[in-house]
Amino acid sequence: QVQLVESGGGLVQAGGSLRLSCAASTLTFSAYAMGWFRQAPGKEHDFVAAINWSGGSTTYADSVKGRFTISRDNAKNTVYLQMNSLKPEDTAAYYCAARRTTGVPGKNSEYHYWGQGTQVTVSS
Repeated sequence: QVQLVESGGGLVQAGGSLRLSCAASTLTFSAYAMGWFRQAPGKEHDFVAAINWSGGSTTYADSVKGRFTISRDNAKNTVYLQMNSLKPEDTAAYYCAARRTTGVPGKNSEYHYWGQGTQVTVSS
């Protein structure tokens, strides 16, 4: 069982930045691909970004490419999402997810473990 705890959400003005963190409780963090998803009210979980076990491979949703960066620190069992040039449409609850795989899953159905989420609100 892997527990994931997100932090770093908050209220920010459009154009601002936030960095989300997700700490994982596992001794084998480097065996897991990690992903970030978001869910706005009344909508599905949307894929945001994912990173493979080593950090050498990443993938992003088109809506965040060039603005968001996913990274990980395996020594700290933590994955990050640096969000720059935030827009009001980025407002959502952000969730991190984990799957024990060497790939880079891009679908929420491919992940086995989920955090509780952290709210990001971008004001116009």
